[in-house]
Amino acid sequence: MDDNTQHRTRLPMRARLATTVGGAAATVSRLAGKGDGSVIGGIIGLRLAPDLLSQLATGRQVVLVTGTNGKTTTTKLITAALAPLGSKIASNIYGANMEAGLTSALSRAPDAPVAVLETDEKYIPAMVKATRPKVVVLLNLSRDQMDRAAEIWLLARRWRDALAAAPDCRVVANADDPLVAWAASAAGKVTWVAAGQRWREDSWCCPNCGAHLQREGDDWSCRECGGRRPPVSWMLYGDEVIDPSGRATQLGLALPGRANRSNAVIALAVAEAFGVHLSHALAELRKVTSVAGRYTQVNRRGCDIRLLLAKNPAGWLEALDVMVPPPVPVLLAVNAQGPDGKDTSWLWDVDFRRLRGRPILVGGERRLDLAVRLEADEVAFRLVNDIDEAVDAALAVGAAAAGPGGTAPSLEVLANYTAFQQYRVALGRVQ
Repeated sequence: MDDNTQHRTRLPMRARLATTVGGAAATVSRLAGKGDGSVIGGIIGLRLAPDLLSQLATGRQVVLVTGTNGKTTTTKLITAALAPLGSKIASNIYGANMEAGLTSALSRAPDAPVAVLETDEKYIPAMVKATRPKVVVLLNLSRDQMDRAAEIWLLARRWRDALAAAPDCRVVANADDPLVAWAASAAGKVTWVAAGQRWREDSWCCPNCGAHLQREGDDWSCRECGGRRPPVSWMLYGDEVIDPSGRATQLGLALPGRANRSNAVIALAVAEAFGVHLSHALAELRKVTSVAGRYTQVNRRGCDIRLLLAKNPAGWLEALDVMVPPPVPVLLAVNAQGPDGKDTSWLWDVDFRRLRGRPILVGGERRLDLAVRLEADEVAFRLVNDIDEAVDAALAVGAAAAGPGGTAPSLEVLANYTAFQQYRVALGRVQ
């Protein structure tokens, strides 16, 4: 009898039936080309055994990763950083981050003693209760999908209450985000990380008393109640990580941008909680080149395409920073389906002026919303219907700019969630 079978036999009969039927449903979904089955398998399993997630999490060391931005990437990086443990790791690295997705991830790896699970911000209280995690990671908190999720101060309050009720859980939290720091401060054990906070438009007021925060660089404090940024153990400093001993080490990541360096420092702090040495964890992080298609480069008809994902103002701020400079064309795409949030008013919080003077293409189901926003920032653009029309435009730009020894035509694609997935499928579901 193999380890998978032994683990299943430890589950109650109903739970074993639920995982079997859910796994079969996931397989059918994949074969039918309806996705990877990570949601439908969990939904069916939970219908048959409502407490299936708790049963599957029992006996495992669980890491829950949450925040407005960076969840999927940080989950992938933590999974990589824990590879030196030599144990199988269950993870939902493709972003199915609600109860069904977590259940499906654990069902697919019944013998994995460690699980690293991306978790939707709204579901953290319930998932902490269900999985009794060893570590909870809090990345950041800002406006996102206001038509679906709660107001962020309410989310922070719910996080705080959930962590206060889980005294054995280690929290790894971004000390530079006041809302995150306030939520994490109720936990019994906290590792504070100076991971940075570029987007500050949602954290000018003290989460404890509501007074205006004093900010100087990354430091913040409240003159009214005395709240302030907690002392940190880990720090991102330029391209280096400073560990609890004070030693600086070059990160040297393949993934681009400050946001990913921030995510990597968080991952290293989690690895420390599992006893993985920094040098061993960092060696694994340097091998990560893409995350569920993000940052992947693919060639289509002679045009080099790079895919970037951003879902809200904070995410777009970071993504715009990692784009290659002009004259490379940029395709911007926005949808407003359920996973994106129906409300596109957040576009008015993004500063698009930096895109002036370069070729801009606009796609997605809500391209007219985006077009109006670009017009307000005086950014010239062209509407396109699909990725191939965008490639045609990029090839034309490349041909016009080409000279002796010129490089291949390129296209940067920046899209929100479902638009990104549509392009990813059109390009062959790149990894």
